[in-house]
Amino acid sequence: MIEEVYGIKYTKPQVVLLQDTGIGVAETAARTCYDSFSNSENEVIQCLESSLPDSSACLAINNIEDSNLLDDLAWTYFHHSILEHANLSFLIRGTSRGVLQEHARHRIQAISVRSTRYTMSGIINAFVAAKHAGDKEFFIQTVLAFDMFVTADENYNRLEIAAMYEKLDFQAQRVEDFYSIAVAKSSLPLLEKFSTDAQKLYEALQNGKKKRNVGDAFKHIITDNVKVDMVVTFNLRSLKNYFSLRDSGAAYFQIKWLAQEMKKVTPKKYLDLIVKNK
Repeated sequence: MIEEVYGIKYTKPQVVLLQDTGIGVAETAARTCYDSFSNSENEVIQCLESSLPDSSACLAINNIEDSNLLDDLAWTYFHHSILEHANLSFLIRGTSRGVLQEHARHRIQAISVRSTRYTMSGIINAFVAAKHAGDKEFFIQTVLAFDMFVTADENYNRLEIAAMYEKLDFQAQRVEDFYSIAVAKSSLPLLEKFSTDAQKLYEALQNGKKKRNVGDAFKHIITDNVKVDMVVTFNLRSLKNYFSLRDSGAAYFQIKWLAQEMKKVTPKKYLDLIVKNK
């Protein structure tokens, strides 16, 4: 989906809920606090009054869909620590590095992000091929096909890619052994073999051994506009904080889009405990 903001078109992120742990453990935690298992409307929780759960009971606990106690604690007594016992994990595709910076400010989350350290070889191979063959346009066209920006305007993205080329070219002119930091040792002979054909050199480099950690030397070329994929896991209390701050009029528009997409895939049993006026 594409939306225009401040005269620039952007693609919106995509989100999938990978797993959720249920609200049953949170009710079990709350009932433990008050020693009130017998008051639960959920029979499996009532049984905890007199015995420890077996594996089938644990499964039933994790499948609980409603809890009157959790609702009271969340909205009447504001006892939110019990919400920390429920966790949700989201797969996020196509947000931006700018959003990643905002996301990292939410302390209580687990976050794993697509690494520029290990995933920049295609960009660097395209530059090496273009530079060696004297064909800057080849670099621009090749990187355009990567669809690596959240901006959705080809002319704007050409500016981004051209700037990446210039930064790499600036570096190449200052580093005597530039190709040795950009290309795996076993692929260096390919530079001579395909010295005038950017396409063939690029394909050969792509099919050859990748330079390990190639992004270490070249992270500086990318901007906050670059797409990021990540998996994030929130406990329910932290997710409540995230939604309240990031799905609001004061939020940066890109992270607001992300919060809204995350909210769309969050099951109702969780939203009932953390979002008013759903």
